[in-house]
Amino acid sequence: MKLSFDTRRLLGNDRNIAQLLVITVLVFVLMSWMNPDKFLSYYNFESISYIMPELGILSIAMMISMLTGGIDLSVVGIANLAGVTAGVYFHSAMVQSSQMSGPEALFYTLGGLVLALLVGLAAGLLNGLLIAKLRITPILATLGTGQILIGLCLVLTGGPAIVGFPEAWSFIGNGKIFGMATPFVLFVLTCLIVGILLTRTTLGIHLMLIGTNPKAAVFAGIRKDRMILYSYMMTGVLAALAGVILSGRINAAKSDYGASYLLQAVLIAVLGGTNPAGGKGRVFGISIALLALMLLSSGFQMMRASNHLIDFIWGAFLILVIAINASRNPER
Repeated sequence: MKLSFDTRRLLGNDRNIAQLLVITVLVFVLMSWMNPDKFLSYYNFESISYIMPELGILSIAMMISMLTGGIDLSVVGIANLAGVTAGVYFHSAMVQSSQMSGPEALFYTLGGLVLALLVGLAAGLLNGLLIAKLRITPILATLGTGQILIGLCLVLTGGPAIVGFPEAWSFIGNGKIFGMATPFVLFVLTCLIVGILLTRTTLGIHLMLIGTNPKAAVFAGIRKDRMILYSYMMTGVLAALAGVILSGRINAAKSDYGASYLLQAVLIAVLGGTNPAGGKGRVFGISIALLALMLLSSGFQMMRASNHLIDFIWGAFLILVIAINASRNPER
């Protein structure tokens, strides 16, 4: 009985997440059966642990923007601008003239990290102001700011990628902590923090209520504009963190890195049970959807399937899950 209660509490009485867990297990079994030698190798799972966190964090950021009934199409632009800004900082005369070693190297790396996150915070604040104060439709506001951010990346870099980040920065994307990939550790911490924030704090409850019933939220005294502002600021910071991990992993930053991540983040958010109309979204669901699609993608890549086929499979997977959900919940 206790096990059953704990399971229900973990799944949040959400049959869609339970269904997604079953699908994930089936994907794992299928990929293991089709190519056991390569798919079940330690190298494969280690590679996944380095690659999936940046997309996972972007998907969580997308989920947060959807909680209020919006969407953020600028997350990839924010991520790239954060990485580019950090790269410009590291290539500045002040940093280049210093001896990048020991405590000083750590100091400048932390400075770059804070700068990158501040870029994300500022971009999120801009999106929030456009949506909450100027009443611009989220999809149009974030589409416009996304293009502006990409333009800023091009201005700062002149076109080519910025390369040559400090060793400590590379550790964020390629290092290990207690034998686990640093990006994966950061992803787990992000999941825990955001999960607690959304389920155990007033901010999270208010964000959910705004998305579920905006009128009731107003009558309850919730300041809708402020909550929307907070949600996009959180989205911006998370997108910047994803940009830090991406630039650390590939030791470079550019305006068009991770362009495919945008639609993938939307796909994972919806697959994970986020309601695009607002009011519903769980970090646990995002994590399961991310794992399912990464296992699926990894398996087909090992069979040398084309990227176009993988994109087709991702889209078909999304339609399949949505169709199953619709058939099980016809009243909705």
